[in-house]
Amino acid sequence: MSKKIIIIGGGVIGLCSAYYLQKEGYLVTVIDQSNLDSGASYVNAGYLSPSHIIPLSAPGVMKKGLKWMFDKSSPLYIKPRLDLNFLQWVWAFNKSCSQKHVNKAIPFIKNISLLSQDLYDDIKRDENFSFHYQKNGLFMLCQTNKALEGEIKTVNLAKQEGLQAREISVNELKELEPNVNINVKGATFYECDSHITPTEFMQEMKAYLEQVGVKFYKNEKVEDLNFQGGKIASIKTNKQTLEADEFVLAAGSWSSILSKKLNLKLLLQAGKGYRINTEKDTGITIPAILTEAKVAVTPMHGFTRFSGTMEIAGINQTINKVRVEAIANATTSYYPDIKPTEEEKRQAASGLRPVSPDGLPYIGKSQKCNNLTIATGHAMMGLSMATGTGKLVSEIISNKRASLNLDAFNPDRKF
Repeated sequence: MSKKIIIIGGGVIGLCSAYYLQKEGYLVTVIDQSNLDSGASYVNAGYLSPSHIIPLSAPGVMKKGLKWMFDKSSPLYIKPRLDLNFLQWVWAFNKSCSQKHVNKAIPFIKNISLLSQDLYDDIKRDENFSFHYQKNGLFMLCQTNKALEGEIKTVNLAKQEGLQAREISVNELKELEPNVNINVKGATFYECDSHITPTEFMQEMKAYLEQVGVKFYKNEKVEDLNFQGGKIASIKTNKQTLEADEFVLAAGSWSSILSKKLNLKLLLQAGKGYRINTEKDTGITIPAILTEAKVAVTPMHGFTRFSGTMEIAGINQTINKVRVEAIANATTSYYPDIKPTEEEKRQAASGLRPVSPDGLPYIGKSQKCNNLTIATGHAMMGLSMATGTGKLVSEIISNKRASLNLDAFNPDRKF
């Protein structure tokens, strides 16, 4: 008889885990507290980005964070608060902001991102999916010499890692993106990157999973875990009690709340990001990151998305208009002919990304629970690492040799 598996969380990590687990013949159930049509998996920049090899916790980031703490429009806003979990996370984040950590993290981030990119290709081909998926690369646009110098260093690192990346001149930028006015001093270009329209992928994946027998419980919140003899025997939701042989914790920013019930302390903070969509023809064909503003620009299917900011202020769904305005202003600063309208700003949405202190996800089993596989903490790289994470989750539960070295993703790692 097939093992029963319950996945807690129906975001992109949960759905990709369900995809690979059902391929192994397991009976899979996905539970999510939402209606499975909103949140970080739907409002992200849509990047599949092997280029993003530097973790969030990098040298100088904490110093910038402290400087930006009193500026609610800054790219990284950490709201100060007297909360033990938050303070422990800040302490661990600060410890991780070192060159030694960056050097250690780069190959792990690169490998899971490249694996995921290949697996998106496989899924699209194997299931005849039609979601919007383009391999146009990614610009890093710089308005200052200082930012450009930093991006050139990162490009050189990426090239050392075997990624297709290079510095480009303003003239070459105009040749590659001829139909839009761009106000920059220079740029780098990652030909290795691609992008999708995330809502299309999520909708196709949900439809496929339902068709092959994966069960979904929407608008259902997991409230408690029945933990016996080193295992989860059952879970209690606000509507029912469910049993399974194995469980996957892919609840994003909410994962640490549930893990506490197992006496497992996952250091996680919710990092809120925002997006503005415009259906006007912007002329943009290649995704870009506005380097100084930390804003992502993505030409999606039928619209262009402007997204960004990292707001660490606890779990809340409030739309901070100051931060939405900062994205809009940055857009116009780099693309002078593009100005998001008041209505487009009013329609802004947000999502909460689960951020670990060292910028690396938690993927694997904790020694504290034999039948729980954890898959969370991907920060801004959830979509970019989702298929690889799902594949790894299925390999862990099936006791197969993992496609990648999982050491850096160990949920029990110390900070």
